[in-house]
Amino acid sequence: MKKFIYILLFILFINCQSYANIADYNAIQTHVDSVGVRLLNFNKIPKRIVFTYSDETKADLKQKYKALKNRQIIVYGKQYQFIQTDDELAGMLAREIATVMKSYSGMWGGSVDAVQVALSSKKFETVADKRAVDYMVKAGYNPLGLIVYINKTCPQKRQDVVARHNLTSKRLARIYEYITYKYPEYLNDNEYINNQYYQNFLLNSIENRRRLENKLKTGTVGEIDYE
Repeated sequence: MKKFIYILLFILFINCQSYANIADYNAIQTHVDSVGVRLLNFNKIPKRIVFTYSDETKADLKQKYKALKNRQIIVYGKQYQFIQTDDELAGMLAREIATVMKSYSGMWGGSVDAVQVALSSKKFETVADKRAVDYMVKAGYNPLGLIVYINKTCPQKRQDVVARHNLTSKRLARIYEYITYKYPEYLNDNEYINNQYYQNFLLNSIENRRRLENKLKTGTVGEIDYE
């Protein structure tokens, strides 16, 4: 009898854990949908894009291409664990929306461009980052959340000469420059100034921001050679 009770309690415990996991999963999916759909609506994006949360760690290149082809944005558990604010989630989703929108153009229903996007050329990476900032601002989110999210999640490689991606430091510097020129109010009234991850960005971008300040003072044009 006692053994039967233990087994019953164990089964109840497992079921409770399962229900708790389902509740957590549903809460995250609701959060992702809420922020994602707000970005779509406020930016009047007339294309169908579906948001899906997956507790898997991350996607490989084949899965990325499949999601792009299906116009689906998948938020993986390893990504979501770094999200602390709606601004950060909006930054991640806005970046993905910019990527998916690219897959709607081009030959064969966007299939060719979807391959190019999956391979993430450096030029498109910069364009998508800036477009994400625009999406965020129009939807009422603070674009500095994108800087914080990237600073937390994208490691710095040694070089980008033969790499498919820009150095994270260059990405962040260009996003910061874009915000400086187009949305300076977010820097003048900086809600993230005491955020430890934003402070870390300021610390590791001193030289790049010095170059931007010099460009502003001299009124020069052209791209800055960021480190």
